[in-house]
Amino acid sequence: MRIAILGPTASGKSSLAVEVARHIGGTVVNGDPFQAIQGLAIGTGQPSEEERQGVPHLGYGVLPLSARLNPAGFGLQVQAWLASVERPVLVTGSGLYLRGIWGQLTELPDVPLAIVERVRRWSAELGVPRLHRLLACIDPQRAAELHPNDAARVTRALALHRATGLKPSKLLTGVGCGVPEGWRVLMAMPERGLRRLRVEARVAEQLKAGWRMEVASLLAAGHRGNLDALRPLGYAQLLADEESGAAVERTVQATQAYAKRQATWFRNQFPGVPHWNPDTESLVTAFEKLGLS
Repeated sequence: MRIAILGPTASGKSSLAVEVARHIGGTVVNGDPFQAIQGLAIGTGQPSEEERQGVPHLGYGVLPLSARLNPAGFGLQVQAWLASVERPVLVTGSGLYLRGIWGQLTELPDVPLAIVERVRRWSAELGVPRLHRLLACIDPQRAAELHPNDAARVTRALALHRATGLKPSKLLTGVGCGVPEGWRVLMAMPERGLRRLRVEARVAEQLKAGWRMEVASLLAAGHRGNLDALRPLGYAQLLADEESGAAVERTVQATQAYAKRQATWFRNQFPGVPHWNPDTESLVTAFEKLGLS
């Protein structure tokens, strides 16, 4: 039996995964690419020892900051982690990387370097938000999945389109869809009206835990280039102005927008998967929805 706990940021999926793993005597396996990176424990929400509550966890903070992850490659790594334990409880909020974990990605075509460099020049000259608006005209679905400042993914999508003439969302749809055989899946899905409150509380907890100090230590260690390349959620805002209250508000806004896109993606991609509301439903209900005694 394999279990997957899915859901947007600040939905309570990590704590739910701990309870499910404890219930079945299993191991929580990380399926979030950024939570797999060393040095980003606070800002990416890697569960602390206290939050793990003695339950085994696998795949957190184990890859170097220099890692450049992609859905297929990271998927293979997570598959190896899953195969190494008897009762895995996969937890992730990244839909595209989940496709890689479940082996549901098509092989993307190679993009000529000249096209990649041309799109990067557009990004430098016009700015990423304008390229995002261009992508929205070409492929509204893929644009809706990406933050307007996500330079790496926006330029990648446009380069794929320039090279193939196809919508990136079609190329990324994959060879499979739905839940693979042998998996039990539950989505942690708070009510929309409470999403921002949960995000605000999460960001406040991260700052209290020392997120600014984490950013400062990474900069002191010479990792600015790695942070710029990885672009983990929220770090760009703190890097721009580490002490400003405006930076905190921008972090909340970016996280809220990302959580909204995650929730929309999961609802659209897995309409038959049961939802669990962390604010109104008990753990017993979650276990019942997963078919656990």
